[in-house]
Amino acid sequence: MSRLASVAGATAAVLWNNVVLPGSGLGPYGRAVAGGVLGLSVVGAARAAGYGVDELGLSASNVPSGLRYGAVASVVPLAGYAITLSVPALRRRVPTGDRVTDFVGWVGFRIPVGTVAHEELLFRSVLSAMLRRAWPPTTAHALHAATFALWHVRAARTAGDGVAASMLLTGSSAVLFDWLRRRSGSVVAPALLHLSVNVGGAVAAEVARAHTVD
Repeated sequence: MSRLASVAGATAAVLWNNVVLPGSGLGPYGRAVAGGVLGLSVVGAARAAGYGVDELGLSASNVPSGLRYGAVASVVPLAGYAITLSVPALRRRVPTGDRVTDFVGWVGFRIPVGTVAHEELLFRSVLSAMLRRAWPPTTAHALHAATFALWHVRAARTAGDGVAASMLLTGSSAVLFDWLRRRSGSVVAPALLHLSVNVGGAVAAEVARAHTVD
């Protein structure tokens, strides 16, 4: 895998999430399905190009390790959400945003498929393997984090969040997710943490909103 090809892959990922997918005209569920299909497609392309399941973090033998690491890591954000919601002064500080009309579909499908599976297969499985083949470890980790940060630029702007702060947060999270992937040998570990952060945050916002209404 040449360095040029790895950079091209990272660039394509950034364009996909900031230009192609938002401009597709698809609704929320359509975008989630498209993201899931892309994740599976890039894995298929990587396998066809000679990447092994261990290299991609997709070995069945490493799933137990991924489950263990992911479960332990997930305790931290879930405990944080629980503590925040249990203290009224902290609960009032939880950003609630706009109410989601289809909350069950959001946490039950759009987050697991359109966010977690989409991003973990693309980043922690395929792109991480591509970068590790082409670059020294430190450079590969930095490029991975930078790409994941840039991936979220449009989302930050759409949500009205500070772009720089969002990039710093998501870039840092990429470092942690990728460490979990390498430490456990499985994309299951970062996927579980990613799922707990996003679904836990969505549930926390809904609970906080309900208390505000009360």
